[in-house]
Amino acid sequence: MHRLIVFTTLVLALALGCAPQEASHSSDRLQVVATTGMIADLVSEVGGDRVDVVGLMGPGVDPHYYKATQGDLRHLTNADLIFYNGLFLEGKMEDIFNKMSRNKTVVAVSHTISEDLLRRPPEFKGHFDPHIWFDVGLWRLTIAAVDSTLSAAEPANADSFHARADRYAEQLDELDAWVQAQVHTIPQPRRVLITAHDAFGYFGKAYGLEVLGLQGISTVAEYGVNDVRRLVSMISERQIPAIFVESSVPERSINAVREGCLARGHEVVIGGTLYSDAMGAAGSGADTYVGMVRTNVTTLVGALR
Repeated sequence: MHRLIVFTTLVLALALGCAPQEASHSSDRLQVVATTGMIADLVSEVGGDRVDVVGLMGPGVDPHYYKATQGDLRHLTNADLIFYNGLFLEGKMEDIFNKMSRNKTVVAVSHTISEDLLRRPPEFKGHFDPHIWFDVGLWRLTIAAVDSTLSAAEPANADSFHARADRYAEQLDELDAWVQAQVHTIPQPRRVLITAHDAFGYFGKAYGLEVLGLQGISTVAEYGVNDVRRLVSMISERQIPAIFVESSVPERSINAVREGCLARGHEVVIGGTLYSDAMGAAGSGADTYVGMVRTNVTTLVGALR
């Protein structure tokens, strides 16, 4: 009898531990989980004080490599809504999102963007380029995904969500125009952006820069000696003045390129750190999407102009 009681207790404990848990809300606000900082900021802008947002990936985190922790899984389980980028940015979490979507609302903010507007890099094995936030006009289109999802979850506050979405869209329109004006102050021959990986393709397409990365679209792909030589040769021949570090990618890759240029007699400088796959830390000025874009453009223009 004692063994039977122990066995039954263990079975019940396991059943409770494995069963989906109801959200333990500290308030009546919608509990939202977002993957990247850019998406968390977007949801906060549209949701205002009606949402509590948890961002899984903080400053300096590379979403291409990111794997969910036990703490992340608890946040995801307790969330009312989950937002992620999609387009295989969070490749190691795709299975989790697919399973979670059976029981709750899981939204890829990129789904509101027409495939005709997406880049199709041939080296990315048939996938679209996921770095959509670098084109401010394109990122503006993701507002609709958040607005409609929040409104469906809380219809009583739909008018408020719509109004906040419209205001944020206006902010991004102004930001888009500002970026265009700033980039155009760089002399045409110097409008070349070289970073650790090919994250800035949308930025280059939208604002008229040639963009080159040592690695491909995803940082999961390794770079080799030939990749370094290719960039060193191009930078030296064209006398490119500056190359850039990324906040979420180790500096050693770009340092290898710089050292190669120095060996060939061309002194290229590190123009600064750009925020690519993650926003900056609190107080950095790049801890919101708008701040991140402004910081990047100011760094870029200052080094190339």
